[in-house]
Amino acid sequence: MNSVAMQIRHIVLVVLCAWTPLLAQAPASGANPGFQGAAADLQRQLDDSLKELAELRRRVADETLPMSRKLREAETRLADLRAEYQKVSRSLDTGTQGISNTRVEIKARNDEAIYLGSLVAEYSRNFESRLHIAELQRYKSAIEASRLALENTALERTQVFDAQVALVDASLGRVEEVLGGARFEGRAVDDKGDVETGTYLMLGPVAIFRSADGQAIGTAEQRIGSLEPAVVAYQDPRDKEAGSLAVLGVGGAFPLDASLGNAHKVQALEETLWEHILKGGPIMWPIFAVAGAALLVALWKWLSMALLSSPNKKQMDALLAAIASGNRGLAKDKAESMKGPVGRMLAAGVEHMDEPKELMDEVMYEQALHTRLKVNGLLPFIAISASSAPLLGLLGTVTGIMNTFTLMTVFGTGDVKTLSSGISEALITTEYGLIVAIPALLIHSFLSRKAKGISDDLDKAAIAFGNEVARQKLKAEASTAA
Repeated sequence: MNSVAMQIRHIVLVVLCAWTPLLAQAPASGANPGFQGAAADLQRQLDDSLKELAELRRRVADETLPMSRKLREAETRLADLRAEYQKVSRSLDTGTQGISNTRVEIKARNDEAIYLGSLVAEYSRNFESRLHIAELQRYKSAIEASRLALENTALERTQVFDAQVALVDASLGRVEEVLGGARFEGRAVDDKGDVETGTYLMLGPVAIFRSADGQAIGTAEQRIGSLEPAVVAYQDPRDKEAGSLAVLGVGGAFPLDASLGNAHKVQALEETLWEHILKGGPIMWPIFAVAGAALLVALWKWLSMALLSSPNKKQMDALLAAIASGNRGLAKDKAESMKGPVGRMLAAGVEHMDEPKELMDEVMYEQALHTRLKVNGLLPFIAISASSAPLLGLLGTVTGIMNTFTLMTVFGTGDVKTLSSGISEALITTEYGLIVAIPALLIHSFLSRKAKGISDDLDKAAIAFGNEVARQKLKAEASTAA
């Protein structure tokens, strides 16, 4: 179509170029036949060219309509293709977004599955730890299957999850059963140490066991160092019969330990004073020896001090009045009538009233010193006892800890009961060392205070006596000088 249009334009340009000069020159030429022939020839060429132009236009018109239809069809098809492309593009974008959302959803579900798996695994561990030891035999297979499924890398996640869900279902079934009571077969260790097979009755946290022969009946408990439940047998025949009937399902009432076995443990811990002392080991005997000696000395000192008499104020005033009157005989009688160390000291002072004051003071100080030594005697022993008792207790602590480490070397640290003897020795000796030391210290303080009171009475009486004697001597010297 473009080539035809080019040809038409070319022909039109040629005709115009040839015709234009002739049209311009025609009026000037007149009726020149040569020009007329050329004009006619040109007119004929023009007519031919116009015919050719018309033919070309017709041909162009004939070719343009089909090509226009083809163009419209191509444009329609292009529009359809563009719409289809857009539809496919939108579908592709939607699919890509869906794939991304699906991936995000899959990741979220995987995370949830991992989280749920960890929760179920934690639940499985807690479930096993909270089971009664008698129930471990019943749920052992489900627990082992759940644990082994987690450790088996060859299993798919759904298989692991199925094993865990089976354990959860078993735990839920246990809750429903325990609320109303559950019976199942199992094993237990009786009081003789024999493993007996029998029937368990689970009622909440309480498990009652009855052996197949009906001899071992009691509550099932866990003991350290044993993987089997231990039966704490009922001692009362009525409890034994009621427990047997309850396990068999033919009795309404049954014995129930509200402490869940703790009452038996507390009862087993009860001991007499003598048993408690024996647990302290050999160091207890020196501690008691020190305590006994300190107690005897304290009693002796207290009695000896309590029996010492002291003059009252009336007697002292009478003695000082006799000295003031210058009646030496009466003063001697008054001093000798006083009992105790104060009377002996004042009597010695009256005997040496006429001597120099220094000599009289020394004589009285001698009597007071004798009394002080007597009342303070053996008091240091009580103080030594108060100091040595904690040291003996500490010695017992050291020996007890040494015994504990020896037992740990032999038996290990798994059994606490095996180590309790050494720990008891260590703590009991310290306990009794303090029990002896604290009263001994208080008694020593009390007796020392009492001895100091006696010494103060001596000093007070001696000072009053010496001052009165000195006063009378001054009066006598003053009267002599006058």
